[in-house]
Amino acid sequence: MHRPHSPVLLVIAHGSRDPRHASTVDALVRRVRAQRPGLRVETGFLEFSVPSVRGVLESLAAEGVRDVVALPLLLTRAFHAKADIPAVLAEAPARLRVRQAEVLGPSPLLLSALERRLYEAGLTPADKSSTGVVLASAGSSDPEAIAVIAEIAREWRLTGWCAVRPAFASASLPRTEDAVRELRELGCACVAIAPYVLAPGFLPDRIARGAADADVLAGVLGPAPEVARLLLERYDGARTAVPVAVGA
Repeated sequence: MHRPHSPVLLVIAHGSRDPRHASTVDALVRRVRAQRPGLRVETGFLEFSVPSVRGVLESLAAEGVRDVVALPLLLTRAFHAKADIPAVLAEAPARLRVRQAEVLGPSPLLLSALERRLYEAGLTPADKSSTGVVLASAGSSDPEAIAVIAEIAREWRLTGWCAVRPAFASASLPRTEDAVRELRELGCACVAIAPYVLAPGFLPDRIARGAADADVLAGVLGPAPEVARLLLERYDGARTAVPVAVGA
């Protein structure tokens, strides 16, 4: 049962025409619920999938819910986090107190989830020093988001990998296949692709195509336990934040 004084956690996903996207988001939300029994967790999508964020907010208000923490299921603070989501939340029913949580990245928990996926794909910790990793992101036209991905790659390299190079499926360069080539030229004995994406879809598929010449392709982050734990960290951090100004 939902604790009366705990804000509802509304996970805001982008949405996709690819049905694998929504099913992966659902699996992640189920893991969040399992990690914190008693917390009510709902999911809303910005586009393509249902229910919509606006529809979920209206339903919660109609039920008498007062407090909501809206958590962007995003890895960087790009356009959706800075513009789309605040605009949707600003149109929430006036009776709701809505707090917007921080995006998921960067976080050490995400690096742990990336390594989990690489090990599941066949690598071992003993392979780190001879393996070059492509940190393959969806990409963004936002310079801040691109800079964050590059910094994550630099920090991850310091944990023992032969090399780590960022790559982008859209909007920015290099592409995944270019980063694979660069790591080969550096002399890395093994090249692995670590998709820095949460769910399958068009851009993750492009990353996979760019991984054709790599030795290892890890799965998307999806419902990794570290990602679920991170959602709860962001939820807890937002509970005392200033509510979004609403007025629908």
